[in-house]
Order: sequence, then C-alpha cells, then structure tokens
Amino acid sequence: MNWHAIKAIYHFEMARTWRTITQSIISPVLSTALYFVVFGSAIGSRIAEIDGVSYGAFIVPGLIMLSVLTQSISNASFGIYFPKFTGTIYELLSAPISHVEIVLSYVGAAATKSVVIGLIILATAALFVPIHIEHPVWMFLFLVLTAVTFSLFGFIIGIWADGFEKLQLIPMLIVMPLTFLGGPFYSIKMLPPLWQQLSMLNPSVYLISGFRWSFFGQSELHIGVSFSVTLVFFFIALWAATWILKTGWRIKA
Repeated sequence: MNWHAIKAIYHFEMARTWRTITQSIISPVLSTALYFVVFGSAIGSRIAEIDGVSYGAFIVPGLIMLSVLTQSISNASFGIYFPKFTGTIYELLSAPISHVEIVLSYVGAAATKSVVIGLIILATAALFVPIHIEHPVWMFLFLVLTAVTFSLFGFIIGIWADGFEKLQLIPMLIVMPLTFLGGPFYSIKMLPPLWQQLSMLNPSVYLISGFRWSFFGQSELHIGVSFSVTLVFFFIALWAATWILKTGWRIKA
C-alpha cells in the first residue's frame, strides 16, 4: 500500500476544503440549522412526540443523515471530476499508485469532510434541544459508514459525469427526493400500510432508521437489517468505483 501517495492526495483534497470553507462547511451547516428551525418550530408545535421522543430531538438524526448523504456525494463527485475535466487524472493513472489507493484517497477525504459536517450539525442541534445518544459507538459507526458509502457513490457520479450539470442531476433528481421520503422528519409507522411497504424499497430508510436507533434505542427497523443493507451498498459501491478506474470507463474514451 502506497501510503505516501494516499496521504498526498488526501491532504490536497482536505486543503481544498479549507480554501472554500464557506461553501464546504458553513453553508451546509447553516442550511441544516434552518431546516431544524423551520421543521422543529412549525411541525414540532403540532407534534409533541413520536414514539416517546420529542419531535425536535426526533428529527436530529434525520437532518444529520440528510446533510451527510448530500455532502458526501457532492464532495466526492467534484473531487474526482475536476482532475478528469482538466486532464490531470491521466497523470494520476500513470503514477505508481493502484486503483484502490486512488479510490481510498479521494473517498477518504470526501468522507472526512462529511463526518466533520455531521458532528458540527450534531453539536449545533444540541443548542436547540437536549440530545442523549444511547449508543455512541453505533452512532459514529453509522455516520462513518454512510459517509464512506455515499462518497463512493459520489466518486462514481464524478467519473460518469461529462459536464457540470450532470454532477447535480442524480443528487437532485434521485438522491434528494429519496432522502426526504426516507423518514428524516417523520416515522415510517405514521404512513398508510401500502406506503410503508413501498418505503422499504427506499435505501435511505435503512440508513436513517439505523442512525436514529443509535440515538434513541428504537427505530422502525431492526438495527441488524439497517446495518446489513448499508454494508451491502458499501461493498457494491466500492467494487464499482474500483472497477471503473481499472477499466477506464468514461475516462479513456
């Protein structure tokens, strides 16, 4: 494993974050805080509790997941798209570094940014409502696994995209709607039976449910199911990202 090369790419990507700290960190944190104020105040005044948890605290895991999902995809897709756009990716592919190491470098940096944002949002939410995390180890594990998985997904989107508009196509038209329908602001149990069954086809339901369990010790789905689905998605995304670099799909054309 070429740790020197991994470290160089990782530090380069992290340095780009600090140069654009307003867009990379401050903007998503403020956006999530606005979500919390609007939904927590407007809906929270009408819904006192869900499953014995105050509505303000109930939406915290969902808001964190919402931000981590979108930021992981955005950070990873932009991170790999620019070398592809400028042509410097060919220098990277010809360097003595394996495809796995390239994926590890870019995805590691993108996931780190998302985890930092998630933790900042968690600290910000604690200013509005009292938060108690029943399973902190599981909480951090879900946070990291989700960030890495969707950073891999964003990496794939960055390779697939041949224009800036395509970088936003899948996140805006597919990922964002699925995330909002995954229960960040409500419990799946509140839906009619038919919609509950349809919701099981939404992968974000498993992510949000598992993450919410780590906070309150209860959720719509069993923790084993949520973790297993997330893990399967992770391995599929890892294989796809590595295969893309190895075959040169959308790069060497």
